[in-house]
Amino acid sequence: MGHEVQYILESKRLVWLVAVVFAVVIMFQYFEFPYGDVASSMFSMGRSQPSAGQTGQTNQTTASAESPKSSGNISIFNVSNHTTPVDTLGKGNNIGIEYSIPSNDSTTASPPIVNITVISPSTGLDNSTSKPEVNSSNLDPGVRKPATSENNPAMSAGESPVKQVPPVKAVHKRPIGDIVTLADMHDILSDNRASVRSMKPLWSSTVDQELLDAKQQIENAPVLNHNDRALYPPLYRNVSRFKRSYELMEKILKVYVYKEGEKPIFHQPQAVLSGIYASEGWFMKHMKENKHFVTNNPKQAHLFYLPFSSRMLEEKLYVTGSGSRDNLVQRLKDYVQLIAGRYDSWNRTGGSDHFLVACHDWATDETRKSMNSCIRALCNSDVGREHFELGKDVSLAETYVRSPQNPLRELGGKPPSQRSILAFFAGQMHGDVRPILLKHWENKDPDMKIFRKLPNSKGNKNYINYMKTSKYCICAKGYEVNSPRVVEAIFHECVPVIISDNFVPPFFEILNWEAFAVFVQEKDIPNLKNILLSISNRRYLVMQQRVKKVQQHFLWHVKPVKYDIFHMILHSVWYNRVFRV
Repeated sequence: MGHEVQYILESKRLVWLVAVVFAVVIMFQYFEFPYGDVASSMFSMGRSQPSAGQTGQTNQTTASAESPKSSGNISIFNVSNHTTPVDTLGKGNNIGIEYSIPSNDSTTASPPIVNITVISPSTGLDNSTSKPEVNSSNLDPGVRKPATSENNPAMSAGESPVKQVPPVKAVHKRPIGDIVTLADMHDILSDNRASVRSMKPLWSSTVDQELLDAKQQIENAPVLNHNDRALYPPLYRNVSRFKRSYELMEKILKVYVYKEGEKPIFHQPQAVLSGIYASEGWFMKHMKENKHFVTNNPKQAHLFYLPFSSRMLEEKLYVTGSGSRDNLVQRLKDYVQLIAGRYDSWNRTGGSDHFLVACHDWATDETRKSMNSCIRALCNSDVGREHFELGKDVSLAETYVRSPQNPLRELGGKPPSQRSILAFFAGQMHGDVRPILLKHWENKDPDMKIFRKLPNSKGNKNYINYMKTSKYCICAKGYEVNSPRVVEAIFHECVPVIISDNFVPPFFEILNWEAFAVFVQEKDIPNLKNILLSISNRRYLVMQQRVKKVQQHFLWHVKPVKYDIFHMILHSVWYNRVFRV
């Protein structure tokens, strides 16, 4: 009997000891893995993660994981992550107008299987970083040898150092109809924010926690004091969040600019400082010259900039008349392979913390294969046909810079009382919308100054004078959805009238475009004048004043200033990155 009692007591002690050890392991892993998934990091290899519905979230997620398979020093991981709903961004005072006819219009996605070449984590990590065991060479701490079959025995000759990482996908995809209205875009953005699943880094870094902290602070931003004269609340979807996000960007954001790449496609912004592609040139110029945001230490970077010009890519590599852009796509693919072979940063996140700024119409398609996981700032922001992804990609403002020495030349326009023309448009007959516009309104009405391309004049004075003296400036799409006329209208304080179905306007996640612009569906072009006349004079005056107030966000300066277009582009990239962590 005494032996049985002793046996029971010993068994209880053993059970308590196992429980204590288990609790210690759980606590240790909690502090080691800031992304949650504590228990799953121990036991989920080989079984499914619980769905989001089981954790009380609206959007259900079914995630499965497999045990890692090793071959030499190449591992194949199945990475999963919980979905975290984000509150819908608030909308500003919606005094603008969107003219549209309603269109007649739950799936569960498994997490991406990520095949990654595990590369020495010396780049992009600090001493507090959890990292895999690998041998390191006597190399510069920021750069290592390109991965080749010689220094990576598991890699066959000619194999890319980058294993294809599936693009980041949302758990739920809202069906997109033929026409996506601004209201639809707001809903899609909210859905994407709530259901996004971004790739979990292969190993943790302090920058990840900094982004998570920033996200929490932005979501809980204090209400903005109305004494802030720099920001006029009706212009923004949520001015308090924008201000707090901008402050955090200024305080903590660090960007690493890759030094690799040959000129003129890479690292030569001077070639693209004028014309309609100037946004990518001016951004590159300011980014490379910046001392506040740029870091030379990749392990400190929250974002990584791919410094190429889509305009120079087309100019130098495209063979006129060939109809093929395969060599352009291949050049970008080769560049990704180059940086992935020298740095750990790409493979750590699958490229989701990398970004590009490209204004050529072709860039959307050219970057889709090798750079689709990146945050892409694109002028061709077609949410329908071109697969522009709201919440990840950034709509880049297409700016026509006429003087690189003075990008603010001819800024402004006449006051409303001296704007005698109801509506103005002039341009070449690109695409299928402009011919319809000319068919209905060219030489049809004295209030509607609708022309083909105006005769050449010094400094394009005729075109500029029309913009300075018109109430509304028609921004009709060309071959693609984007047009420099949107920013030109704001530049000359003319209310933009955007006729471009599925066009995501610049800085869409921040600005309340309905407050200062008019949106007309392409099918409503025959009724254009009636639509404009239905806007009361009082409402027009309010919108025109708001155009003048929002203008600061669309101006290039020789030296960047707070809230200008350079900082707005960078902020939108930062903002989308924060809300995908």
